Amino acid sequence: MAGEVQGQNGVSAEAPIPLLTPYTLGKFQLSNRVFLAPLTRLRSWNNVPQPHAILYYSQRTTKGGLLIAEATGVSDTAQGYPQTPGIWTKEQVEAWKPIVDAVHAKGGIFFCQIWHVGRVSNTGFQPNGQAPISCTDRPLTPQTQSNGIDVAQFSTPRRLTTEEIPLVVNDFRLAARNAIEAERGKLADPFYCLEHEGEDLQNKKEVEPALVRLQQKKQTKPDFPLF
Repeated sequence: MAGEVQGQNGVSAEAPIPLLTPYTLGKFQLSNRVFLAPLTRLRSWNNVPQPHAILYYSQRTTKGGLLIAEATGVSDTAQGYPQTPGIWTKEQVEAWKPIVDAVHAKGGIFFCQIWHVGRVSNTGFQPNGQAPISCTDRPLTPQTQSNGIDVAQFSTPRRLTTEEIPLVVNDFRLAARNAIEAERGKLADPFYCLEHEGEDLQNKKEVEPALVRLQQKKQTKPDFPLF
């Protein structure tokens, strides 16, 4: 029969469903291959995760299952959507801790998706009403939102200078450290090593090669900013 394999003593057995078989992801042993994708919930008041997120994530946790957090801003300039969570302040880190604890209590594996929206923003989301920062000064075309009615407007961005790029890189480094703190500091910081390896990050084109060189040097796979 379809879906069956021959077992011991000639007894037929159900063939394993690939999605439900274990998978090794770096250092992590996942119980299955069904992951919770990052879903932007727009429920984090003032960019601070709220207590209801404890229930939201814990309900979706299984032992050995992987969850990827909703997009989480690395700085106050990283915002482009209302009420998305951040991880650049102490208050935000403290708010993430009980959420992470709830996931770990059920045996789940939690990745923090840190991001910066770049020019997908407008002055209303930016500190002091400044222009969004980007690698270009060309604005995006307004886009009709998913409800088919509202139209997202994007302000003309400000092109970053070469000297400013390391500041944004540092925002990601600090956000990764904060994710580790939210996880109670049990994991090694994947960005910490760059700071001590003498890599020149003055040019944005050098950031990815620097990470590659570092991982080759250490002969390890890159980690993720994890909870």
